[in-house]
Amino acid sequence: MLTSNFVAQIKAAIAKITEPNLPTSAVDIHNCDREPIHIPAAIQPHGLLLVLSEPDWIIVQVSQNTGEYFNQAPEALLDQPLENVLGKAQIQILERCLATEFEAVNPLRFDINVDGDVQMFTGIVHRSEGVVLLELEPAEIDQKAVSFFDFYSFVKQPVSRLQQTQTLDELCQTAVEAVKQVSGFDRVMVYKFDTDGSGSVIAEAVQPELSPYLGLHYPATDIPKQAKYLYVLNPLRLIPDAAYRPVPLVPEVDPLSAAPLDMSLSTLRSVSPLHTEYLNNMGVRASMSISLVKDHQLWGLIACHHNSPRKLPYELRTICEFLGQVISLELNAKEDSQDAHYKINLREIQASFVNSLSQSQTLQDGLTQDRQSLMALTGSTGVAFCEKGDIILIGETPSLSEVSDLVHWLGDQFEQDIVYHTDALSDVYPAAAQFESETSGLMALAISQVQQLYVLWFRPEVLQTVNWAGNPNKPVEVDAEGSVRMSPRQSFELWKETVHQRSLPWKPYEIEAAVELRSAVIGLVLQKADELAQLNSELERSNVELDAFAYIASHDLKEPLRGIHNYSSFLIEDYGDQLGDDGNNKLQTLMRLTQRMEDLINSLLHYSRLGRAELLLVQVNLDDLLSEVIDMIKIGKAEQVSFRIPQPMPTVACDRTQIMELFTNLISNGFKYNDKAEKWIEIGYIESDEAAHQKLWPPSIEKPLDTRVFYVRDNGIGIRAKHIDDVFRIFKRLHPPKRFGGGTGAGLTIARKIVERHGGQIWIDSVYGEGSTFYFTLEGQVND
Repeated sequence: MLTSNFVAQIKAAIAKITEPNLPTSAVDIHNCDREPIHIPAAIQPHGLLLVLSEPDWIIVQVSQNTGEYFNQAPEALLDQPLENVLGKAQIQILERCLATEFEAVNPLRFDINVDGDVQMFTGIVHRSEGVVLLELEPAEIDQKAVSFFDFYSFVKQPVSRLQQTQTLDELCQTAVEAVKQVSGFDRVMVYKFDTDGSGSVIAEAVQPELSPYLGLHYPATDIPKQAKYLYVLNPLRLIPDAAYRPVPLVPEVDPLSAAPLDMSLSTLRSVSPLHTEYLNNMGVRASMSISLVKDHQLWGLIACHHNSPRKLPYELRTICEFLGQVISLELNAKEDSQDAHYKINLREIQASFVNSLSQSQTLQDGLTQDRQSLMALTGSTGVAFCEKGDIILIGETPSLSEVSDLVHWLGDQFEQDIVYHTDALSDVYPAAAQFESETSGLMALAISQVQQLYVLWFRPEVLQTVNWAGNPNKPVEVDAEGSVRMSPRQSFELWKETVHQRSLPWKPYEIEAAVELRSAVIGLVLQKADELAQLNSELERSNVELDAFAYIASHDLKEPLRGIHNYSSFLIEDYGDQLGDDGNNKLQTLMRLTQRMEDLINSLLHYSRLGRAELLLVQVNLDDLLSEVIDMIKIGKAEQVSFRIPQPMPTVACDRTQIMELFTNLISNGFKYNDKAEKWIEIGYIESDEAAHQKLWPPSIEKPLDTRVFYVRDNGIGIRAKHIDDVFRIFKRLHPPKRFGGGTGAGLTIARKIVERHGGQIWIDSVYGEGSTFYFTLEGQVND
């Protein structure tokens, strides 16, 4: 049952693509998809049309053939009450029909008095744009006509046969045989639409003397878009005689709306002259089309052809329409049952992937460890896994650079969808012609466009031979006046075409398998995220408790240390003579140890405060900051050190106090651990676009984009390679306490903590005996 909203959507779609003012004489194959076939202002002559206003039931528009059926000119009926044609009782039946779901009660029986003789008509009624359309056809006196009382017994056998079929092919073949038996047409076909709008005959029942059309393809232009929309609205369309002369409406436009009458739901609506020409070129005199609709989309047609005029009474038409609805309902089940084993196999592969993903450390490991199954998931021969520009190729694929370019192009193809697929990649991406033998078909899955996370499946070219019903190219006719006209094809002889640069098409359930894989991936990612969030929460709580413990423990330890230091000093002062030199030396050693312990505790306290204190970010000119640091260092150090700053330093957003401490620690280490006669320290930065920039980063550190790298370089003693990873460990010293001026071993640990608090990274490049360079970033904090 078509809802009013759905009908309105279809009508809006038709209005969007058609041109209401396009004259019939100007229509040809070139522009037939814009022909306003829903407003022809004419009907077929095997019935008549009355357009009525509501609720007064005044005739406002009629077909011009009323004289043939009512023996009254159309002008005599205009602006007259319908009661002049129908009796009051029949008008009441009409009103009751319109008050309910009129699709359920159509057609109606009307007895109409024509010059004293009662004529029987069957009628179809519906509303359209504020008026009521009543279509009447004379009822044929035919003993073979089926009454509605016999309807059930008549359709029981064919419906039972349809329901017993196992496959789609079997369903369609049974359908054409049943419809041919009911309708008596010479040829009955199931015509299935492809995704590109073209169609093919997949089942046929035909008289022995006629050439078969089974397996033939027809181009999309044979049935324009607006006609396909109307097939959805009208489940059955009959043309009893394709050589008919259209019967115009009087007046030509609806006088109530001053616009052409919308006849989208009309059964008598006149068809396009191009369509009757097409039928004539095929040698068809009568035709009937039964729509096969799946999920509100036109899946195909049951097309009936006859070589002579043939008019079916409403009863037989209704039976054919009912069979079409039964077949439409069966389509889902039969298509789902196709390739059942293959679908089950896909489900098993999906389950295996979900299990692998749940046990893998990374998504890349989970998807690529079983490479054959990843390709089998969509029936492909090659796969590319892409994550933030890193690409892994599996099986038969284009080259790495070609896939990289393809991924860049794909970024604009997804729009609102998460899957992009094509079996003719070079048609939409011309660069694919360079690798068409490896890849003519592509299905791309966007797991996350933000993270540039894609899976691309590839299929190779498969040469195909398509059997067309005549040359599918639009033929050109030159009329007697020399005008060029795009006309319907005249030849329907077998015409073979070899198709290149195409793969096997992607099946709906293969596309669904990719979509479900994405859902599984996202589900597992969310699960991992929840687990990680819980761990982070626990870790954060533990870190807070640990920082608090370190602070309290360090603070409390300082008091007994001071006591030990002070009592040792008292003992030396009061009892030094009695203790002798050996006793005094031991007490002085104890005092030095307590002083070192207090220094270590102070460093630990400072380190714990760094993790607890909030950053106070301000704009800091590093030239000014370095000037202060160098001045303070020069005051406390007597030896001469040369400071080099090759270029003006930038301004950054940072915590000024902490960054000052960072530079102080790194610069102090530069001349502290330096045994050269001429000591120098160089402080600078390297822009991200410099060639040397990429050589600075060690493999273990991810290279952020557009980030300045700061450095502090010296000509000191350097660090052996085996100790590089140890220098940032707290209280880790590489030299005895008294050598190179002592120290607690916490300075570089504090430096790393400061850099990490600013979202950056720090590392060392050092040559033993020649000097060291400390590199660090303040990621996300760099300003111009």
